[in-house]
Order: sequence, then C-alpha cells, then structure tokens
Amino acid sequence: MKRCIRAILLGINLIGVTQAQTIPPETHQTLTLTEAWQKAEQFNKTLQEQNLRIQISHEKVQDTKSERLPEIGASTQYARITNLPIYERGILNTPTQYPVLHNMFQLKTEAYFNLYEGKKLQTKIKSEETEHERVEIQKEENVSQVKLRVAAVYLDLQRSLIFKDLTLKNIEEAEKRLTEIRELHKNGVVIRSDLLRAELQLSRQKMALREIENSIAITSQKLNLMIGLSETITIQPVALVEGDSLNRSYDSYLDDAFDHAHLLRISEKEQELTGLRLKEIQAENKPKVGLFAEYQYGYPQITFFPYTGALYGFGMGGLKASYALSSLYHNKHKIQAAAIDVQRQEVITSDRQDQVKQAVKEAYVRYGESLQRIQVAELSIKQAAENYRIVKNTYFNQLALLTDLIDADTQLLQSQYDLAAARLMARLQYYQLLHTTGNL
Repeated sequence: MKRCIRAILLGINLIGVTQAQTIPPETHQTLTLTEAWQKAEQFNKTLQEQNLRIQISHEKVQDTKSERLPEIGASTQYARITNLPIYERGILNTPTQYPVLHNMFQLKTEAYFNLYEGKKLQTKIKSEETEHERVEIQKEENVSQVKLRVAAVYLDLQRSLIFKDLTLKNIEEAEKRLTEIRELHKNGVVIRSDLLRAELQLSRQKMALREIENSIAITSQKLNLMIGLSETITIQPVALVEGDSLNRSYDSYLDDAFDHAHLLRISEKEQELTGLRLKEIQAENKPKVGLFAEYQYGYPQITFFPYTGALYGFGMGGLKASYALSSLYHNKHKIQAAAIDVQRQEVITSDRQDQVKQAVKEAYVRYGESLQRIQVAELSIKQAAENYRIVKNTYFNQLALLTDLIDADTQLLQSQYDLAAARLMARLQYYQLLHTTGNL
C-alpha cells in the first residue's frame, strides 16, 4: 500500500515538473510609450492590412499607366469546309453540289495605339494616383488611431501599476494599524467591533489589490497584442515626465487641424476624385483616334480576285477614327449624376470641417479641464493627508471613532488614486488633441 502511494505521489510530481517545463516563464520588459508606438507601427495587424492596401493601390496605378502602351494581339483558326450546295431550282429540290477547297487556315496579328480619346486615359491615371494618395493618408490616420489606442492602454496599465503601489502601501499601513488596535483590544481599551472593522477593512483592501492585479494582467495582454509582443512578456511602463501645460490658443490648434487633420485631407482627395470621375464620363462623348496595323497569313486566298488555292500573306496599317453617336443620349444622365456627386462631396467636405472644429474644441477644453483636475487633486491629497493624521491621533487618544479613521484612510487613498488618474488622463487628453489636429 505504501509503495502504491509513493508511486502516485511520484507521478504527480513528475506531471508538475513537466507542466512547469512546458509553461514559458514570464519576462519583464521596460518599454517607453515611444517604443510601444514604434512596435505598433511595425507589428500591429491593422497597420499591416493598410500597408497591403497601399501596395494594391500602387499596382492599380501601374496597371492603368500600362494602358498607354499599344494593344497587340494574335489569333489563328483552322476550319473544315463542306461542299457548296446551290439550289438552282428552289430549296425544295435537290441542289447541285459544287466542290470547294475543304481546308481553311488563318494566322493573324494586329496592333492598335491610341492617340486621342478625350483625355480619358490621362484622367483615369490621375484618378488612380489620387486614390493612391488617399489610401496613404488613410494609413496615416490609422497610424494615429493606433497610437492613440496604444497610448490609452499604455497609460491604463501605468495607472493600474500606480494603484497597485498605493494599495500595497495602504495595506501595509492598515496592517500596522490593525496590530495597534489588537494591542488596544487586548488591553481592553477598544471594543471588539473596532477590531472586526479593522480586519474587514484590511480584507477589502487585499481584495481590491487582487482586482488591480487582474486588471494589470488583462491590460498587459491587450497591449502586447496591439504592439506584437509575446503574451508572456510583462511590460513595465516608464514614468511619464510631468509638465503638461496649455500654452497654445484654441485658434492655433484649429489652424493646425485645417492644415494637417487626416479627415479633411481625405475629404479633399475624395472631392478631387469626384471631379475626375465627371471628366471620365464626359470623355465618353469624345471621338477616338488611333493608329492600327495588322498582318495575316491565310489559306486559301479568297480575299482578292483572282482566287487561288495557295497560302498568302496580307497586311495593312493606317489611322482609325470612330465616334459613338449613342453617347450623346446614353451619357446624358450619367454626366448629370456625376455633377451632382461633385456637389454632394462639397457638402461632405464642409460637414467634415465642422466636425473637425467641434472635435478640436472638445479636445482643447477637455485637456484644459484635466490640467485643472490635477491642481484640485494635488490640493485634495494634502487635505486628505492632514485629515488622516489628525483623525489617527485623535482615535488612538480615544477621541474619535474607528469609522472616522477608516473614512479618513479611504479618502486619503482615493485622493491618491485621483491624482494619479488625473495626471494620466491629462496626458491622454493631450494625445487626443494631437490626434484631432493630425499631429500624433
């Protein structure tokens, strides 16, 4: 029986060792926000997908430009021909069968070079180039959005780590306070309910610490996935340098946004594209002029008289012009629809300008508000610290209740939380303002 138990315990130990070997150890990596942005630009899947869009757009531009080259083609055919029936006495009577050459063969090459088509091809090339520029601006917008999201998660992780340090210090203070209360209870100075309240407060703080640690794990994984790091890496954010200030006016940020905001730049390219599409449709009403050439080998020679049952060669070249008269009424409503689309895009551009104005105003005001919140939080933490000192002294001198001491301790911890959160929120609001103006 003892041997069986030992074998089972040995197996459990071996399984534990195997699992410990297969689970990769966590590693810590110190990372600045700038480094996180650089990794996101390189490894973020959203940006990788946008890079592929740019490559596709580039290939479309090159494909459209290749249409300026001559069109060259070749074709061949072989046919077996039956005798030629002639119905001299009507189709209801037996025809006379005339023998013919039963084999026919043709090999043909041809080329066409466009000279003029109402500048349709030039307009199409310009459209593809403008679309390529729009896609590149869209990538810049995506990069800015990814940077803002990375900054939000990075600052959230930093906030949780600060909360963890504050909570650990608070737990340490609570344990010292609980030790003192136990001594007072042992000496009969305080009642048991004070001891229970102190123990309950310590348990709550330990549970809060556990929640903060879980938030750190979740946020760390989210940040790792966004910047392409392994999930086993624990990122240690670098403390941000303080010194946020609102040293520019709203008008200066607004002017900056009108020059660099991605939304407006994209809208300008879309407006340019609608104008080019109108020109493409208008080009359908223009004549087409081009050079052509063709040469063919055939058998038998039945193109020119006298006919002969022999292989022959024949070529020609010249100038070809055509005009689709039906375009005068087929394209009428297409042109009108394209012209209306140009007007629609102008309205969209004006609306986006209003959106940018509103976004800059909101980001500017919120940033100034967050800076004021820092000042309020700094004052609050001084008041809460002084209040905690006073209540603590009065409690241990039997002049205050334990609930007052716990409330003062909670207020002090909350004011420390508020100050840390206010500083990080101010930095995030600053990045939001940069993103709105197109400078992140």
